[in-house]
Amino acid sequence: MVKMAANEEKQQGHRPGVLKQKNKGHKHGKHRTKGEIERENKGRVSVTAFTKKQRKEQKRMDRRNKANQLRRNKKDMVLTEKRRLGTRDGPPHLVAVVSLHAGVDAGAVTKLLRQEGAGGVVHQERCISGVSDSFGLLLPRFKQRFTFLSQSTADIHSLLDVAKVADSLVFAVDSAEGWDSYGDYCLSSLFAQGLPSHALVCQGVSDLPGKKKLESKRALSKITEIRFPDARLFPLDSDQDATLLLRHIGAQRQRKLGFRSRRSHLLAQHVTFTANSPAEGTGGAPTGLGTLCVSGYVRGRPLQVDRLVHISGHGDFQLSQIDAPSDPLPLNVTPARPAKPGKKGEVDMQDGGEDEAPVRVLMKADPSRRESLLAEAEVDPMDGEQTWPTEGELLEAEEASKSKRVIKVPKGTSEYQASWIVDEDEEENGEIDEESSEEDDDDDNDNDMMDEAIDGEDEDMNSQEPSSGCASEEEEEEEEEEELGSTEKTGADQRYDEHIDEAAEEEGLKRYREARANELFPDEVDTPLDMAARIRFQRYRGLKSFRSSPWDPMENLPLNYSRIFQFQSFDRTRRRILAEAAAEEEGAMVGWYVTLHIDDVPFSVMESVQSGRPLMMVSLLPHEQKMSVMHLLVRRHPSNTEPIKSKEELVFHCGFRRFRASPIFSQHTSADKHKMERFLVPDAPTVVSVYAPITFPPAGVLLFKQKNDGIQDLVATGSLLSCHPQRVTLKRIVLSGHPFKINRRSAVVRYMFFNRDDIMWFKPVELRTKWGRRGHIKEALGTHGHMKCVIDNQLPSQDTVLMNLYKRVYPRWTYDPYVPLSLPWVKREVTVDLDDLDME
Repeated sequence: MVKMAANEEKQQGHRPGVLKQKNKGHKHGKHRTKGEIERENKGRVSVTAFTKKQRKEQKRMDRRNKANQLRRNKKDMVLTEKRRLGTRDGPPHLVAVVSLHAGVDAGAVTKLLRQEGAGGVVHQERCISGVSDSFGLLLPRFKQRFTFLSQSTADIHSLLDVAKVADSLVFAVDSAEGWDSYGDYCLSSLFAQGLPSHALVCQGVSDLPGKKKLESKRALSKITEIRFPDARLFPLDSDQDATLLLRHIGAQRQRKLGFRSRRSHLLAQHVTFTANSPAEGTGGAPTGLGTLCVSGYVRGRPLQVDRLVHISGHGDFQLSQIDAPSDPLPLNVTPARPAKPGKKGEVDMQDGGEDEAPVRVLMKADPSRRESLLAEAEVDPMDGEQTWPTEGELLEAEEASKSKRVIKVPKGTSEYQASWIVDEDEEENGEIDEESSEEDDDDDNDNDMMDEAIDGEDEDMNSQEPSSGCASEEEEEEEEEEELGSTEKTGADQRYDEHIDEAAEEEGLKRYREARANELFPDEVDTPLDMAARIRFQRYRGLKSFRSSPWDPMENLPLNYSRIFQFQSFDRTRRRILAEAAAEEEGAMVGWYVTLHIDDVPFSVMESVQSGRPLMMVSLLPHEQKMSVMHLLVRRHPSNTEPIKSKEELVFHCGFRRFRASPIFSQHTSADKHKMERFLVPDAPTVVSVYAPITFPPAGVLLFKQKNDGIQDLVATGSLLSCHPQRVTLKRIVLSGHPFKINRRSAVVRYMFFNRDDIMWFKPVELRTKWGRRGHIKEALGTHGHMKCVIDNQLPSQDTVLMNLYKRVYPRWTYDPYVPLSLPWVKREVTVDLDDLDME
């Protein structure tokens, strides 16, 4: 037994080898305790370094905190702006009252708000220069101040200008119809431009009986919710209703308009004009210019004296100095008086006339920092000239001198005199070049129009030829009967014809036919018979692919491009300038009542104010006075159905600017080349390119067309797209030919050209057909314009062979900041007596 025990002590345990299977430990779902971790570490301390996951979590928390801080700061800024508007620290709340129906008087609304029973005190009558129905209103109860003005809708431009600077609009609607057709037209323009905060009021509803009152409110709500789905309709028949309306206007949320919140602007409340002294050398004659002193409250952003200002409808000007007169509509909160312990404070209303305190000069313009009025680049006409001919040009001149041309000259003419005589062929070529240089106006369907007119005249002549003597007698009898019937209707017809402009009717018919022909046969042009196609279309070229074929944007630029400015990166410049404008804290602050001294202003501005139109002024951002090519993205307004041709003069409202120009239309695509549209497309967005001063988006755009009778119709609405002079807009023309003989993939085509030289000239250009075939010209057959073409597939006999040619087009330089007044848009009514008509 002792021996066996000794053997067991000598035995050793089994040691697993390298290939021994090791099973994973059971995952019991419990974490290690702190004691276990300390026992495992055995006092070792790890390096304090974040892992990638921990760093990511830390960055996430930082981003979250930063976003919360930005959100909180933005919320505080919005609340500060809202609380400052209409209070002592901000400008008065500017409210414009607009009537949307011919039977509603906006003056009745302002008259009710004037009464002291509404809770306010009228402090200043005619507070807006040029507007008779305007007044300042102080509300001690709400510690707010308002400026009200009643704006007429007869002048659509003044209405849009007031809406650009107004804080709130009050629309007066009819209790039965809401608004009429012209009111709907004004609403369309205001919505397209950008509508500020608004309220709807109606008078006369409270006087109705109970049941009719409820029915009238329901019917009116159905009408107004089409345009204003979330707006509340306020009755305005008593002082209590006026108090509720004032409280709503002062406390409602302000809608932010981007084009005015980034720029300093004001509405003129007091305007004076001082003529300049006659300049030396003029003999004491007046220059017509002077210094315009405009007083008003600064709104939007702080106003700097070195920036240019734009007066809507009159142009850009420079400031000389800014003064700080006393506030004409003060609202001062003073501590409570000891005699009245029940009140926490009171509103002290003082008449802040200019006699109480001297006028302080806030700042004067620095000539070295003041922005220039230079709108166009200075052009040196000798920049493109060569000072010395090259060797190649010298060789060409020698060869040209060797080749003598024979010209018939009078007897006794010297060689020097003969060199100045122009041959007849050269005169014809010169005339052709002049015509081709002016072909941008109309390349479209002139030949079609003439053919239709000739055909119509031939039909009329054939129909007038008598076939026999009996037929002529019958025609004479019919003519006598027509004359008898026409004398009975002359009275009504004459009254109806008094309102019709025959020239406008003929022009409208011509435009309609051109638009209809362009819709049926887009871009198709007939090859002229009396001129070679290679000369008529010498500015056009063919493209293998409109999408991928290159086109140099700097090639053959017009002379007007030397007058404009271009940014290396418009988007980067826009972001930088808007960021700098948002961070500016210098100048006349928002809410200050200031007087601006504007230099070299024409007296026509003062005449406009004296005629009763309000005066709006905006401080321009850097570079916004310079000319460039602006692109606007617009849509056709559904109320306008008249054809609008490219390069036709239109009236533009772009941000605070108002001007006339002749634009071109093009497709809105993401490619590097864009096809020009000959007419404004009704159902698709269109890019409008025009020479105009630079304006940084966002900004609303409105396009008007002025008729012969002075009425301006709203044509299109949209927004500002970009400023990019290198945007390539190509005009396309399509030459069509008829397949004469077809032999599988080859065909003989005629009527596209009419001589052999034209065929050889356009031979490299690719052909296409209306049914989607493609091909090319193989050779010319004969001398009368027949050519053999090879098509990629069998050509049907009813197909048409087409050739696309392109050239780059540019807008016309017709920019004019002066826009004539628009006559009110009135529905034409013609009264006809039934007794004058032949009732058969």
